[in-house]
Amino acid sequence: MVLVVRPLLAQPAAWGRAPFEYVTSEAPLPGNEPGASGASPEAAAAAPEWSGSAAGSQAAPATSVVSSGGHAALLSPAPSGGLTGLAPTSYQSPQSGSPSTNRSWFDLPQHPWQNASCTWQILPDGLLYRSYLAGEKEPRFASVWLNDETGLSVWEVALGGRVGIVRYGTWGTVDPQGFQLDIEGGALVRLNPDINTDVEATDFRFGLIGTWRDGPWATKWGYYHISSHLGDEFLLRNPGFPRLNYVRDSAIAGVSYDVTPTVRLYGEAAYAIGNQGGALPLEFQYGVEYSSRQTTWWAPFAGVNGHTREDNDWKTSINIVGGMQFRGAQSQRRLRLGVQYYEGPSLQYSFAGRHERLVGTGLWFDY
Repeated sequence: MVLVVRPLLAQPAAWGRAPFEYVTSEAPLPGNEPGASGASPEAAAAAPEWSGSAAGSQAAPATSVVSSGGHAALLSPAPSGGLTGLAPTSYQSPQSGSPSTNRSWFDLPQHPWQNASCTWQILPDGLLYRSYLAGEKEPRFASVWLNDETGLSVWEVALGGRVGIVRYGTWGTVDPQGFQLDIEGGALVRLNPDINTDVEATDFRFGLIGTWRDGPWATKWGYYHISSHLGDEFLLRNPGFPRLNYVRDSAIAGVSYDVTPTVRLYGEAAYAIGNQGGALPLEFQYGVEYSSRQTTWWAPFAGVNGHTREDNDWKTSINIVGGMQFRGAQSQRRLRLGVQYYEGPSLQYSFAGRHERLVGTGLWFDY
């Protein structure tokens, strides 16, 4: 008897889960036809012996291939004995019989909390909900050289990032599943390269974010603080400039969906529970991005982000980025080189009421 596993849904293996159908069949696999003196090496690889049940509770091969009707799947025992890591393969069976009418289905773990490979992890690798490629206020490392419509230079620098504190979910950095608590922080600085590289303004951000990922869906929720400060050199050159104590302490919630493993849609909303210096409660952010999964060399990326804030009379800023990136095979971190176009209310919240149109080149590093 042969155990047959077939994927029931056409869902990319990169998302880490898909329901599978188990069917018992009395038909021989290639090399096991009646009269054959013994199983061929191909048959041995395609239909390993199982000493336990279909759920793999007893001894089983580290990785096994079972097939029927030209479909196949990889089976890998989870640490607790259950099957995990199922992924369609390119194996094609040249001959297989019709399944018998004695059919049985076993529900494999379809959600992170049902997956036997989920564990508690302190300081886990990777993120379940990644920062937006074109999000202009995302904590990351970045250096972007821009010019406005008058030709004046602007140097935007970001020093920060987001990392996981604790996770209950699967291991690894490639589309991990489960729950994770992240901490984020950064300084988003504007320098004036035309005047001694003076600091003109800085927005400081800190947040504590809960994230969840289940297949192509990911959500986030939590708290973030942002406050804006003018640079000392800027105030010395502009003694009459009004200083705003712009502060937002916001509850935030967002959702993203991977249309494909490389294309992502997202949206989020935040409500400032505490606000000062002209900050008003509501803001929304939304966008689409493309990020290649290539890890062996440079590959393209692109993103468009919209950001609408109540304190800007609901005016929406548009930020567009694109270029080439190098993605770490193990860490999945991305080093990006490209161009940026921004139009909308000032990138620096201290300059309330100022409209900017900026274009230039940049270097970004995403966790």
